[in-house]
Amino acid sequence: MPDPPIAVAMSGGVDSSTVAALLVRQGRRVVGMTMQLWNQRRLPELSTEGATGRCCSLDDVYDARRVAEQVGIPYYVVNFEKQFEDQVVKPFVEEYLAGRTPIPCTLCNNYIKFDRFLEMADSVGAVYMATGHYARIRHDAPSGRFQLLRAADDSKDQTYFLFGLTQQQLSRTLFPLGELTKPEVRELARSMDLAVAAKGDSQEICFVPNGDYAAFLNAYLKETGAEPARTRGVIVTTGGRTLGHHDGVHHFTVGQRRGLGVATGEPLYVIATDPASQRVIVGDNDALLRERFVVKEVNWISIAGVTQPVRAQVKIRNKHTAAAATLYATQDAGRTEVVFDTPQRAVTPGQGAVFYDGDLVLGGGWIE
Repeated sequence: MPDPPIAVAMSGGVDSSTVAALLVRQGRRVVGMTMQLWNQRRLPELSTEGATGRCCSLDDVYDARRVAEQVGIPYYVVNFEKQFEDQVVKPFVEEYLAGRTPIPCTLCNNYIKFDRFLEMADSVGAVYMATGHYARIRHDAPSGRFQLLRAADDSKDQTYFLFGLTQQQLSRTLFPLGELTKPEVRELARSMDLAVAAKGDSQEICFVPNGDYAAFLNAYLKETGAEPARTRGVIVTTGGRTLGHHDGVHHFTVGQRRGLGVATGEPLYVIATDPASQRVIVGDNDALLRERFVVKEVNWISIAGVTQPVRAQVKIRNKHTAAAATLYATQDAGRTEVVFDTPQRAVTPGQGAVFYDGDLVLGGGWIE
């Protein structure tokens, strides 16, 4: 009886392609699968000539199929556009309109790539799924928990986007690139003569061309007939002085400096947005600093949770350098208070906060 296959999530990029080829070279049975998530022909008014770097395009599906044929594995494309819109795009829109700044890639990992994909893996008899993410998993025998760890290549580490993974998902997931650097992966792809060895990395959210969130929101709301009745409001200082007007709080995010549409002769940043009053509050850099905040819907990964204060390093954005903090339990088991040793800039509602102990990912949740 042959071993069950490993289902590889093939995005058409060099990382997942290298994973599939590596597993084949190791003598493993592999099935390649791609999820069709977003119709790139939707919202044609957003199309930008020469736009590059978007993931999950039709060209990516073509590239994934080419690599699957090249390494000799079965390959399937499954349409998850409806699930993706319901569980990623709509929450993204709702969060922005509510004055928060969401992370669609984390929602996609939580509810599509590691949830729906495992259902696909089941359909082909696969026990494990493998992806091209830069992260590591290990099983801790004393606690019986699967732990998530940073990748060996810190510059490519993707654990910030994986904080929502459950124990069941981690138990069935393989990250074959976790111990490798990106240059090593490129070299492996070249040595195996993969068709995508020189392909550039995707940088943008698949449904937001050139990173223009506000343009996407406007176009999506118009297409779906859900355009809010009132979007225009005022830009005010932290002291309450009105500086100008704007066309919607969804055009702004905490920490933003450019594109405010007001000039005072000194640098101003978005401190907060208030969708109820349609006010955008701006101030100087010091007003952006926060020492404490609360994280909701916390998912504990490498530990069972906190009952006593726990020391950790906390990331509040993907590019944020994790800062020393103390985690405090609250009366609500799903919420954790974070108190930084040194106040941090632009703690943004809707973003993820991920808790680390060195390379170990303790857990994470959403900033209130």
